Amino acid sequence: SGAFMWITVKTPKWTYSVYNDSDGKYFTFPLASHRKSYSHIYCGNSMLDTSSWIYGCMNSNSSMCLEATDLSWRAELLPGTKVVILKLQDYPSLSHIVLQVPPTIGNKYTLDCEFFREDSRTVQLPVTHLFSFGLSSSKILLNSTGLLYNVQLQHFNQVYQAFKIYIESHCHSLKERKPSVYRLHIPWSHEDSITVAKAPSSTEISAKLHIAQPQNDNRIPELNIYSSSDCQYEVILKTSLLQILGQVIRFHAGAFPVYVVSNILLAYGGQLSTLISTGQCSDFSLELVRTAKPYKVEPLISIVVFLHGFHWFRVIRESLSLPEVDAAVLSSQDAWFPLVSLILFLFGTGIAYWSGVIFSTSLRLISSLWLTLIRPTVLQKDNKLITPRRLCGVLSLALVSWTTCGAFAVLIIYLRYLIKDLDHSKETSWKPSIDTIKNQSSMDSTSKATPQSLSNSTTVAEAVNSLKMHVTIVNLFTWIVLLNLPSLIYWLKNLRYSVRLDPDPCRSTAIVLVCILEILMNSSTSEVKSSKLLKIASKVPLPLSVAMLAFGQMHLYRVPHFITFSLLLHMLCCVV
Repeated sequence: SGAFMWITVKTPKWTYSVYNDSDGKYFTFPLASHRKSYSHIYCGNSMLDTSSWIYGCMNSNSSMCLEATDLSWRAELLPGTKVVILKLQDYPSLSHIVLQVPPTIGNKYTLDCEFFREDSRTVQLPVTHLFSFGLSSSKILLNSTGLLYNVQLQHFNQVYQAFKIYIESHCHSLKERKPSVYRLHIPWSHEDSITVAKAPSSTEISAKLHIAQPQNDNRIPELNIYSSSDCQYEVILKTSLLQILGQVIRFHAGAFPVYVVSNILLAYGGQLSTLISTGQCSDFSLELVRTAKPYKVEPLISIVVFLHGFHWFRVIRESLSLPEVDAAVLSSQDAWFPLVSLILFLFGTGIAYWSGVIFSTSLRLISSLWLTLIRPTVLQKDNKLITPRRLCGVLSLALVSWTTCGAFAVLIIYLRYLIKDLDHSKETSWKPSIDTIKNQSSMDSTSKATPQSLSNSTTVAEAVNSLKMHVTIVNLFTWIVLLNLPSLIYWLKNLRYSVRLDPDPCRSTAIVLVCILEILMNSSTSEVKSSKLLKIASKVPLPLSVAMLAFGQMHLYRVPHFITFSLLLHMLCCVV
């Protein structure tokens, strides 16, 4: 250590620029004179090498340190600098802090040190309320006299909170200075974000959580500002509505299929009710707008979650062998808040609406193109729901499901249903034109409507009603296919090892669906209207929708069971 100069620094704030220093130096900061006035020491070094540079002296004489401990391992690496922050109370045995500056040629870097009181550098900024929607803001102004400020973000502890933080820095002089570093520090998780900005500048930071604050943790998220000492910082915090929606999608996107299917079920029940009251089947999109209302399901879910907090309710649920209520579990995990379910329901309504519109439009376009390119032929229609040919088809697909993969059988019957729907659409497209030609020719002989023309118009109306019902059934069945898709992909990837997927989560469901859909794809609304079970079938979708939201949000494999039960009732309406 003889080649190094020892220099004592007694000021509470110190900066040293190193450039082509041929002699090494040790800067010592005596702690005894600072312990009463300050609680912490901050030191920064812009030389980003891995060598040791800061020490704590435990034994010294009047001119140098005789025994020291390396504190470089306490350094945090930030963009452009490495910093050490020490709480003096935690190091009672240290007499000095020592900074080492080795001989350097060609290198240029800066060292900063300052003593400070934590309470003088800590300010509290309450976050804005969730329902402020960005119209209100919280604001503080920092007249920087030091190198570090901590802005505590009070009441920022839930994953559904999301904010925009705007930081504007104004400096008194135009001299060149180090960039400011802003670090958003979340103490209970490893999700710190760091932003670098030149001073003066305007900076925008997104603040949102990956993990909610644990119940036994009282630490507060902080915005650490590594500042320039002659600059003024204005911090403005606002609620970000778009980022709140992003958090809802991020944490609850897995429940989207449940809410979409719930909306489709409500529209499906509405179509059956309209069929009872008017004898006509309404369009899916119109029925969705009319029947898919949050107030039909949300209050019931809230009541179930509330009752789940009582022991007697849980005892009754267990005695009925019902699974745990998913909505109550999410609520207990602080991953839920009242508006999440409403937002998801509205998103589900939108997805269900546009998927229905796109499917119906695509069906009409394809059938119109088909009729334009290929002349339609009139085929003899088999009015029987169950024929030997269809029974063979059911047995074949059941065998496919049992010997290979249930999801594969579901996909096959789904594609068959789509082709059948295309046939229904073509039928409704060309029948009116044929009937119009026939009626026009018959008007030459008589001006009165004949029984045959009335029969033709009734047949066309029946075909249109049947097509609308088939479109809704396909919308429901599409989600069964999508939810079973992981099983199909897994089976295809392992097909070279085994033809049969075992265990298969959808084998039994697939066999039931094959039997149901083989009958439904050949059914019409005339058969359903005369059924004694139609009233029951029209009432069931609402409780099924509520049950699905209660028990299916964390267990998507249950959703196809609810759809299957609803379609089973529809199938029974065709035969009973």
